[in-house]
Amino acid sequence: MAYQPQEIFFRSKAPVTVDEDLCIAHKGCTVCVDVCPMDLLAINPATQKAYMAFDECWYCMPCEKDCPTGAVKVDIPYLLR
Repeated sequence: MAYQPQEIFFRSKAPVTVDEDLCIAHKGCTVCVDVCPMDLLAINPATQKAYMAFDECWYCMPCEKDCPTGAVKVDIPYLLR
């Protein structure tokens, strides 16, 4: 049987994803933007939701840990865990 790579080895397009249904940036929340030491997150003026502006994440996790609604998820690549 041929080797089939498992889903765990694949990385999402961006290491940080924001669930727009849970994001409350439209209510003035900017926690994820404020705590990111790399300044990678921003608020989209059109949707009033947070998004990852750049792909240089250090996987330090404060954006995920401090998000009051759990909207921010950090996908740490398998080999860095």
